[in-house]
Amino acid sequence: MERNNLYPIFLKTSQLNVLIVGGGNVAEEKLGFLLKSSPDANVTIVSPMFREGTLALAEKGNVKLIESKYKKRFLKGHHIVIATTDVPEVNVKVHKHCRKRSILINVADNPPYCDFYMGGIVTKGNVKVAISTNGKSPTTAKRLRQFFEDVIPENVDDLVKNLNEYRKTIKGDFEHKVETLNEFTKGLIEKR
Repeated sequence: MERNNLYPIFLKTSQLNVLIVGGGNVAEEKLGFLLKSSPDANVTIVSPMFREGTLALAEKGNVKLIESKYKKRFLKGHHIVIATTDVPEVNVKVHKHCRKRSILINVADNPPYCDFYMGGIVTKGNVKVAISTNGKSPTTAKRLRQFFEDVIPENVDDLVKNLNEYRKTIKGDFEHKVETLNEFTKGLIEKR
């Protein structure tokens, strides 16, 4: 049976530099998802042209626009790259340049050229759930995201904040604190 072997992580994109190569629909979509989840992300977009929607998104975030064709010098100082051009040869070249520099790369809609995928994300205050289909079905990830947005209560952030305050009052070593919180929260997942 095939399984998803990806390791999920949550990146502090305000401390990393993200480069998007391309300025079309896919670049705008990736920028929108990135800023929705991480409004403080440091993003640079390089493209010979930018859509109006991309320009509007850029104004809302920490986004630098470079009006130019891709050159490998644009990779300098970037930790993560998302290639979205409609020219496969350019995307493959970006991938090759990133691999040589140990920069994480996602070539949109081309799983063999991806170190990571941008999955579906649900955010409710401090709670964030990421969904991956192993790059096989973005539509399924989208539907699951919609499902979780509906079933995770809006006040879940209040619960998280209250549990954090309670956690600060628990005396004892780390193991005792974990046991106490596990006992206290087990009612959250009991089936009714």
